Amino acid sequence: MRPPFSLVTPAPACAALVALVALAALAALAACAPAHRPATAPVPEGGDSSRVARPPAFPPMPRVVGKLDLRVVYPSDRATIFARDSTFLFGSTGSGEARLTINGVDVPVHPNGSWLAWLLLPPRERAQWELVATQGADTVRLLRRLVLPAPRRVLSDSAPLVVDSASLRPGGREARRGSDLVRVAVRAPRNAAVHFVAADGSRRALVNLGEAGLSGDSTLWATEVEARALQLQGRVVVARGADSVALATGRVALADSAGARYAVVGDRPAPQGPFAPDSDRVVIARPVANGGTYKWFLLPGTVVEVTGRSGDMVRARLDRDLEVWLAGGDLRELPAGTPAPVRVAGNARVVSRGGEASDLVIPMGERPPYIVHEGERQLVLELYGTVANTDILNYATGDSIVRRVTWEQAGSERARYVIELNAPVFGYLVRWERGALVLRLRRAPAVNPTRPLQGVTIAVDAGHPPAGSTGPTGLYEAVATLAIAQRLEAVLKGRGATVYMTRTAPGAVGLIDRPEMARRAGAHAFVSIHLNALPDGVNPFTAHGTGTYYFNARSVPLAREVQRGMVRRMGLRDLGINYDNLAVVRPTWMPSVLCEGAFVMIPEQEALLRTPEFQEAYALGVADGLEAYFRRLAR
Repeated sequence: MRPPFSLVTPAPACAALVALVALAALAALAACAPAHRPATAPVPEGGDSSRVARPPAFPPMPRVVGKLDLRVVYPSDRATIFARDSTFLFGSTGSGEARLTINGVDVPVHPNGSWLAWLLLPPRERAQWELVATQGADTVRLLRRLVLPAPRRVLSDSAPLVVDSASLRPGGREARRGSDLVRVAVRAPRNAAVHFVAADGSRRALVNLGEAGLSGDSTLWATEVEARALQLQGRVVVARGADSVALATGRVALADSAGARYAVVGDRPAPQGPFAPDSDRVVIARPVANGGTYKWFLLPGTVVEVTGRSGDMVRARLDRDLEVWLAGGDLRELPAGTPAPVRVAGNARVVSRGGEASDLVIPMGERPPYIVHEGERQLVLELYGTVANTDILNYATGDSIVRRVTWEQAGSERARYVIELNAPVFGYLVRWERGALVLRLRRAPAVNPTRPLQGVTIAVDAGHPPAGSTGPTGLYEAVATLAIAQRLEAVLKGRGATVYMTRTAPGAVGLIDRPEMARRAGAHAFVSIHLNALPDGVNPFTAHGTGTYYFNARSVPLAREVQRGMVRRMGLRDLGINYDNLAVVRPTWMPSVLCEGAFVMIPEQEALLRTPEFQEAYALGVADGLEAYFRRLAR
């Protein structure tokens, strides 16, 4: 389950496990600024369930007539709802002949008893939904309480002086180099005067960022001071007339007070499991401390310099010009006085691995932090904290993958290797083997243009468990994805492919294990089958359809073909292809995509997902896309 604009699983079982961030257009809808109106107001535009059209070629929704059984699948009772003014609920009544109201608003009930409502949030003083289902003389009532985030504190220009103490920065555990600039910020009335007062009595005025045109918030004040000024506790003083408020700032430890400190990345025992001896495990580094995209993938055992901390995140220096953030639990600090790692890249060689792959082997003393940039027919390998002393490069006589390798010293602490290939990049791995960094390059399979999947191995991944969404009548995503994946397996085998299934039973399979299993099976493509859902505050009647996700640039052609196939076969709205940071599509050994063919939270689509016809259409769409992709490789 991965929504097209963000990912929050509405199933109660996994709402606490998965949270995603909406794209800008939908994020505006989900903003948390309060704008509450009575729940008995008319349903907002888009709330008519008839707006969700069913593709005409599939069976109609079955009619269910039975005893009232009113259920709310989402949200759970006392759930915290992050939405501006409206959000959705869904569930079932047990009968298609029932009538349902929520806080007095009529909610359409589908023939199978399912329902989906898009409603205004109730007022904060009565934050609950009262559901009433009736059928003939029978009535069932249900109360669903909700938690609304505290509203943003109002900072008046004329009322008694109030400061938003929760906005004070810095706060929590922070560490920086003494010369690093640290933001000091607070929300205070715009007609106040705000100063930072250091422990030694020195003062520095904070600037109103709204008045300066740097923020849309006229109550936001900020400045920057050196970390050493925050080593001892200071104060932010807000004054207006005779009134003043003083708030103690958090202390910032000095990361360089005892000289450079180093830590080893991922220094843990090998994970226990079937793939421990041949693990693809890497440690993630990000450009920012708070969340942030996954940009660097460091090999366990890499040594980095620690230069700061923010809460549970640690800042590490990869070379003179680049610092990144890692989870503190992924590092083990080394004793004070540990010397800096010495990385000198020696004479390299290109080694053929039997025609299916080639290795670029670069000997050096210690594992380097690195990044690989992909081009159409080249890879650029950058090694941080490394000096390139490559004087000789040997090419295997039988190698036909690598055309040429060039290298340069791109900075005083950065070596760059450019690997030009004889064909477009298909797959690669980075390994540390016997004192050398190894970039393993994979050849694309030979493809028969008249039967493109013949001899090709496809990894089919039935998404979830753990986690996963649940539809209005209780269809669990993992049940549906397994049924679709099994149909896809049969279709692909019928077209000549070898199929590797990462999951064949209801039990959970580890998220990181799935692509590793596919690599070990020799898969030439990885396809993960999912069903979608939305975060609070996004109108499900206007934001649904079919989407495909990728992470690596090489997977874009596969994503486009699979998306075309699914839209053509299922007939739902085309949400396009999307770059996203998803664990199962991050690995680099094969093109990988994640499919969100339909929304299990939409009653009509949930009903379709129960039918063999729609499951087959989903499977055929993915198979069509795979076949078209591999046919392109034969050109």
